[in-house]
Amino acid sequence: MLQVTIKKKLGNFLLDVDFCMDGGVFAILGASGCGKSMTLKCIAGIERPDEGRIVLNDRVLFDSRKKINLPPQKRKVGYMFQDYALFPNMNVVQNIQAGMGRKPDKKKVQEYITAFQLTGLETHMPDELSGGQKQRVAMARMLAAEPELLLLDEPFAALDSYLKWKMEQQMMDLLKDIQKPALFVSHSRDEVYRLCDTVSCINQGKMEVIEPVKEFFKNPKTKTAALLSGCKNICSVELVKDLEPTETPMKDKSFGKLWAAEWGVAFDVSKEALTAHTVGIRAHYLMQKKPKEGRITELTVGEYRILEDPFEWNISFRKDENCEWLQWKISKSDWNPSVGVPKVLYAREEDLLLLDRE
Repeated sequence: MLQVTIKKKLGNFLLDVDFCMDGGVFAILGASGCGKSMTLKCIAGIERPDEGRIVLNDRVLFDSRKKINLPPQKRKVGYMFQDYALFPNMNVVQNIQAGMGRKPDKKKVQEYITAFQLTGLETHMPDELSGGQKQRVAMARMLAAEPELLLLDEPFAALDSYLKWKMEQQMMDLLKDIQKPALFVSHSRDEVYRLCDTVSCINQGKMEVIEPVKEFFKNPKTKTAALLSGCKNICSVELVKDLEPTETPMKDKSFGKLWAAEWGVAFDVSKEALTAHTVGIRAHYLMQKKPKEGRITELTVGEYRILEDPFEWNISFRKDENCEWLQWKISKSDWNPSVGVPKVLYAREEDLLLLDRE
């Protein structure tokens, strides 16, 4: 089990992280410069927090009050850097041996060579390896140290899309086989969704939510979480107390409206949703045809721009020049510009992301 409660001043914000993980793959998702990598470096002992405590499997790695700060080599933590950080003056075998300390086990080194498909590359230097080969050497070196915890710092950031896909498959198999807890840092929602069990998000150093990965993407709780999960349509809202829902035939106190001023739209929602301060709509969830049931909100398409992606249409639209743009995405098999852009799009209440609730 890993327990982390640390604070560290970073530029113009404070890194303030508090979480606990017990097995599986725990993701920290966030934009560049938010404090993700610094969190890993503090756990690994590369950086020192200003205050706090880090405990791994009942071993105290850092405690500011008790003045405990174990050096990296004594923490039993494996760290994979974004650029893999292989020793440039060592070949593949020597890099793997470097993870074993002063008395490397040649038999185990050969096992790692075989397991990571590095046979034939034993004497190659890092500048003679491809990106995927470098990553496999870095993984082998990390595991050769027999760590209790893996720290993976954007391991696919330097790879092209095809190689990234191949390396993800290998990473999935590896994490499944070794059964070691891993902390995975990324700004890619797709990587996090495919590889991780639990996810948290960091905004300007502050960890906002910690949830199972599917719940995080299905029902984000904050604006930051929604943005990181891929939602582009996000707007602040306020409660409208003196209007009744347009879609309800009778006055019903269990319903109300949330006014999104930037979009010029009033959303019909249930009473439970009225505490939201922000609303999000995923671009793929907007509908051309009005659903027959449920509370439906109409979004007027007064102005629009059509952009063509390889497999879908990406339409930006807004009510008028005084409103902010929204995004609608639809598969090329479901719509063609020749039929014209709808004058109205529809959003169901169950498809709304109700964020920053009181």
